[in-house]
Amino acid sequence: MVLGILLSLILLTFIAYRGLSVILFAPLCALLAAITAGLPIMPTYTEFFMPRAVIYIKNFFPVFLLGAVFGKLMEENGCAKAIAKFVAEKLGPKHAIVAVGISTAFLTYGGVSMFVVPFAVYPFAYILFKTAGIPRRLIPGSICLGSFTFSMTAMPGSPQIQNMIPANYFGTTLYSAPVFGLIGAAIMCFASIGWMQWRQRKLMGAGEEFGRLDHRAPPDTEDESLAINPYLAMIPLFVVLIGNVVLTRVIQGWDHAVLGLVPAAPLAATKIPVANWALIISLVAAIFIAVIVGRRQFAAKKNLATALNAGAIGSLLAIMNTASEVGYGNVVSSLPGFESVKQALLGIDFGTPLVSEALVINVLAGITGSASGGMSIALEAMGQYYLEWGARVGIGPELLHRVAAMASGGFDSLPHNGAIITLLAICGMSHKESYPDCGMVSVVIPFATTFFLVAIWTLFGFTS
Repeated sequence: MVLGILLSLILLTFIAYRGLSVILFAPLCALLAAITAGLPIMPTYTEFFMPRAVIYIKNFFPVFLLGAVFGKLMEENGCAKAIAKFVAEKLGPKHAIVAVGISTAFLTYGGVSMFVVPFAVYPFAYILFKTAGIPRRLIPGSICLGSFTFSMTAMPGSPQIQNMIPANYFGTTLYSAPVFGLIGAAIMCFASIGWMQWRQRKLMGAGEEFGRLDHRAPPDTEDESLAINPYLAMIPLFVVLIGNVVLTRVIQGWDHAVLGLVPAAPLAATKIPVANWALIISLVAAIFIAVIVGRRQFAAKKNLATALNAGAIGSLLAIMNTASEVGYGNVVSSLPGFESVKQALLGIDFGTPLVSEALVINVLAGITGSASGGMSIALEAMGQYYLEWGARVGIGPELLHRVAAMASGGFDSLPHNGAIITLLAICGMSHKESYPDCGMVSVVIPFATTFFLVAIWTLFGFTS
């Protein structure tokens, strides 16, 4: 029975690595595992796979949709580029790596999708690196530094989906365990900058320069008359950040009876999903502000409808990919063979659930090539166990939330990760040229940081 689960996991990993759609193949891999356990095909698909996928869509589709639309608007109205250019100009070519890292971190933490950020930042990264003569192969790693790491998972309040998912399983908010998160963010940030700067010195010391020029050079066709003031461009990001803080506190004070004011539904929540509602309202407000701030750009380019449609359509692929992986995880977790696997994983205690949680999420994120997918599978199967275990040993759900979010940002960025593949394509670099640095800043350093902090918190008995 365990063999069937392993075979299905290996097949799903291979499919993801080959770039085939997990929307199509995740249910097939789930049914393969079910067949080896002697379960019937159709009930497994309609009664185990689909319900969990639907629940995931119900919980997170608004965030995927609004986040994708907001990111696309910020790209099309020039706000994202204005912010990136502003940071780059202030720090200058000599500090190109830091400038790119700060730009991407600021955009990601401000709510712009990490899939959109590379498109906005790359043109200015290209110019900075070319001006300073820094090897071009370091551009993808510099973009990873800020967008695929601490701003996505460690920073309290991050509006990225990786910080949202644990809130639904642990009843927490996006600001959970701020001390743990801020220390982790600082370690990831400075360690990644240190690595990239060391690589710069080493490559340039060996005589490597910017490198080849090809069709990936960004075209210099920007209409300067449409350039937006960078301070004005930052307003939508602050709407997300400040709105999250204020609305989280406001909604926490609401009576849960408000849910009874609408007709009962099969998937209705019993408690107010504070993190979801706060982020949804903040993103809606930010979208309106982004349209107002960029109204001149949208009017000149006549691309408002295009941006809205592109964001909405793009969100469908993202949510369906992750929902299919969650449905797969629900099938696998229901199989008899998974119980022995789960007990083995839960046996990794060290007196705390944090080690087991971090390890399981890292492994599943690596297998699926998705931080959100791997974390959802893990928490769907074992989230309640971790809550109960934490309660027994005095570990609060807030700390479980932050460790889960940070763990999802480790092995997820292995070479078959979709965001990594997209980033390298945008930059015109190969895995051979640039993945070693991407892997260091988005896999090795986040993984090591998470387990280092878990060890410290466990050693000193910190519980939040």
